Amino acid sequence: MASSAGEQPQPSVRIGDVRGSAFSIGGTDVSNSTVHHGGPGAGAAGPTAEQLLEAVHDLRAALVRLPRSDGRTALDTELDAAAEELAGADAEIRPGLAARLRAALERWAPLVESVSAATALAALLTSFGG
Repeated sequence: MASSAGEQPQPSVRIGDVRGSAFSIGGTDVSNSTVHHGGPGAGAAGPTAEQLLEAVHDLRAALVRLPRSDGRTALDTELDAAAEELAGADAEIRPGLAARLRAALERWAPLVESVSAATALAALLTSFGG
């Protein structure tokens, strides 16, 4: 798009092809997470308990680098409870777990907004709907 003399070009962002990934755009007080479910296998069943457990562990590990706070302690407790439910060879994702984790991420969004592991977990949780 050509601009007239003296006009500043408008900023733009173009994201080509994103497959099986999640990304977050934004900063303090504004964050937009996007998940792309496309290509072969799109519409297939959601993540496995093992995938969800790995995402919970990744977020738990990332939280260690944040300063201690009441919010972090509460989120740690919620993530530990979810990890217990998901652990074991025959573990399954019980009804309500995804909603609980989603609510925890929303409740402590200011705490985890810059933690990429939180975006990855949120991406998995979106496949459960809601």
